[in-house]
Parts: sequence; structure tokens; C-alpha cells
Amino acid sequence: LGIHYLGQMHENGMLRIVLDQLTNGQLDWIELDAQFDTVIVGSRQYHLYSGKQRFAETMKKQFPQEHEAIDKFMKLMKTAAKGASLLAVLKMIPLWLSKLLIRTGLIYWISPVFRLAATSHSELLNDLTSNKDLQTVLTYLFYVSIGVPPKDSSFVVNALLLHHYKRGAWYPRGGASEIAFHIIPVIQKAGGAVLVRARVKCILINEDGKASGVTVVKDQEEEKVFAPVVISNAGIFNTYTRLLPQKMQTKPTIQSQLSMVQHGMGSFLVFVGIKGTKEELGLKSTNYWVYKHNDLDELMTSYASLRKEEVADNIPMFFITFPSAKDPTFNERHPGNSCMTILTMAWYEWAEEQVKKRGTDYDDFKMNIANKLIDMAMEIFPQIRDKIEFVEAATPLTNQFYLSAPQGEMCGIEQNLSCFFPEVVATIRAETPVKNLYLSGQDIFSCGLAGALHGGLICTCAVLKRIVYIDLICLKKKKKKKLKWTSKKKEA
Repeated sequence: LGIHYLGQMHENGMLRIVLDQLTNGQLDWIELDAQFDTVIVGSRQYHLYSGKQRFAETMKKQFPQEHEAIDKFMKLMKTAAKGASLLAVLKMIPLWLSKLLIRTGLIYWISPVFRLAATSHSELLNDLTSNKDLQTVLTYLFYVSIGVPPKDSSFVVNALLLHHYKRGAWYPRGGASEIAFHIIPVIQKAGGAVLVRARVKCILINEDGKASGVTVVKDQEEEKVFAPVVISNAGIFNTYTRLLPQKMQTKPTIQSQLSMVQHGMGSFLVFVGIKGTKEELGLKSTNYWVYKHNDLDELMTSYASLRKEEVADNIPMFFITFPSAKDPTFNERHPGNSCMTILTMAWYEWAEEQVKKRGTDYDDFKMNIANKLIDMAMEIFPQIRDKIEFVEAATPLTNQFYLSAPQGEMCGIEQNLSCFFPEVVATIRAETPVKNLYLSGQDIFSCGLAGALHGGLICTCAVLKRIVYIDLICLKKKKKKKLKWTSKKKEA
């Protein structure tokens, strides 16, 4: 629902192929401007441009004394991208084999990606450069979007996020709701059904201790739906602690998995309606990532120590995006209007005490932060200050209500460094300790739409006992051959 942009959607890219299969090729993706991101550090601005060569070249122009560090980072980023599939393999091979490879240290001989995954992003960047602004630019995507400081996050995940956008950024024509709109017919054509307003109350367990279906609440009536396989993409915490019967929750294997992970960061969002088209307001599809200063570890430590009444006056980082400037159909659907989204991190505890009594105190707390974020955004976009007609704010409680996120998490479990230690990578997998119950979604591989998609593919491999990635690679080669033939035909 809240997708801001997606990378690796170039023609015949793997992610594009998968999404084309899921939507029968009916979902159209619009490429954003070449300058897809701007990072503001204090009063300084740095721009990120798409293109395999241009990405690094433009960064070098902005950091002329850091060519060697940028080259080394790009090389490590390539190593991380090439080895990322091995992290998925560790989740797909038998668990006993994964643990044997880890215990013997053989995985470190197989690929350097496993050491990089277990290396702190700060540690590696400190070895590359002492330039704090450059370190910020090489970290910016992970920080505001996931909420883990560089010292506590994995180098591989940061590198993969930058690599994800290296060839450009895209946005779905018609907005994010088009994704579900075009996937549903494919599910139905295959004999499936999509239910809404049908809350899953619990997972059914039969006498043999196997998952056998779910209990669904629809129109205040409970209905049991039986199935040979149950797949949950509700997240590991929801699945294990809310949907499983109490006696299953206490299983040592389940408790062991839960002890390996923790709840992710919550988000605070401000949705702003603006009078005027993108042309009239001079708005671009570029996203803005704003940081108060360039010591991100210190910035996060200070932010985390705030009392909730101090938050509004001490917001150290935020993200600004204009969905209306990305979607060419927006003005057709909403003539003469534009919209802006502002995002920052927020702890669930800041709003937790108001869960059962959302009154004026909660509204004041929420709107105080929202207005402060808008004021800071207006410093960058002063032309829209007098054009704002609508403001709505969302806290971690909003995520909890609409997404059933236990603590208002944006992206499932916290994507911290320990989450990418080989043993945790191997253990948190699609198969669960409960027979016939599988996990899917962000918690299985990584966060965001692309991470959730790979979580789904890993789950598919487990359920079907088939490596569907091989099928996709074959399809990619077939399409590549067809593209070459079409290109030669056009030239002729």
C-alpha cells in the first residue's frame, strides 16, 4: 500500500519477470527521473542518479577526493549482489545441512557474502573512508526506511538496497493499489479466492499436531476453512504468538526462533493534500532523504533517548516523496491536485499508552509532530506552503490497526545485524516447527516489496519441493533470446 518506488524493474530484469508473471503483464511501471533520490545532510545536498556507470560517476563528481573509496564500495556492492542468492539457498537446503556448513565454517569458503552479511555497516565504511557525508550517502536508504543505525545493521543489506536502485527507480502506473488489482485475477484464474474483511482468528491444528486450516471471522460468524497447507505472511510474531494455539506456542523450537528476532521500528507518516498540479508546483518524482547531521549512529542514539513530549522539536531525519509526481495518471484521477508523503521513524512506546483512549492528548501529540514535519518540508519546498488543503497523520498505532503489526512495525522483524548472522538466516525459513505450516513475506528474507517477493518465492520452493528460481532463470533466458531476435528483426 505504501510503496514509494521500486528498483530492478528494467526490461527482462528478474524482479520484473516475477511481477509480470504475478500480474499477467498487466501492471505498467513508470521509470522515475534519472535523479531519483536527493540526500540532504545539514545544509549540503547530494544527488543519486540511475545508470550502471552513471551511478558511480556522479557520486565521484560529488566526492572528488573519494574515488578510491567509491570504487571499493561499488566492488563490494557487486559482491553482495552476486552472493545474495546464497543467503536464500541457506534457507532452502535442509536445516541440518545449513547448520553443518555453518558449524564447520565451510560457508565462508563458499562465498565472502556470509562474512559481509555478518559485518556491521559502520565498521566496513570506517575502513573505506573517514568522510562522514559519504558514509551517510552510502547508508541513507536503510536508515530512515528501516530504522536501524549503521553500527547495528548488516553491510550486505545496505549494499543490496543501493544496488537495487542502481539501474533506476520505477512506480506503478495508477498507484500502489494497482498491484493488488492485477494480482487478484491471476489468483482467481488459478482457482484461488481473495477474501477481505475476513479476519483469521487462529490456525487449526489436528490431532496429529499438523496445521489443517484456519478459522475465519466473517460478519461476526466463525467459519473453519480446511486445507492441506497453511501459509502465513502475517509475520513471525503474529503467526507464532497470536494465531497458533497456546500449547503450540510453547514448543522449544518456536521459542528458539522467536528469541532470534525482535520487533522492527515503527513509522510516523504525514499525508498531505495540495492544490495544484505537479507542473504548477514544480514538483519532481525525486525523493528527498533529510538528515540533521552526518553522524548517523549518534543521531539514532539521541533520537531513541527522547521522551515522547520532546519528539516534535528534535526530529533528526525524515523522508519526503510526491506520489502524484510519479504517476502520470494522477491528474486524470484527481484534476488540479497533488499529494506529498513525509515519513520518519517512531517508537511504538511513544503512543502505546493511548491505545485504549485515543482522545485529545493523542491527537495533539500526533498533530504536533505532523506540523513540525510539514514545517521542515516547507523549508525545502516553500512554494507549496499556502497550497496545503488536507493533512492526515499516522503513528505506529495506525500500522497496528490496519496491518495488525504487533508494535506498529513498518517492515516486520527488525533488520538488524544479528538477523543476518548465518545461523539466524538458516533458521528463520519458510518451514516451521509445525507440520504443513509455512511462513512467507518480509520476515523470511528481507524487508520491502522485493524482500517480501523473495520470501514468497522461498516459501513456494519449500511447499512445492521445487526450486522455482530455476524456472525463472530459464524464463529469463528465453525472454532474453526473444528480445535479441526482435531487435535484430527491427534492424533488418
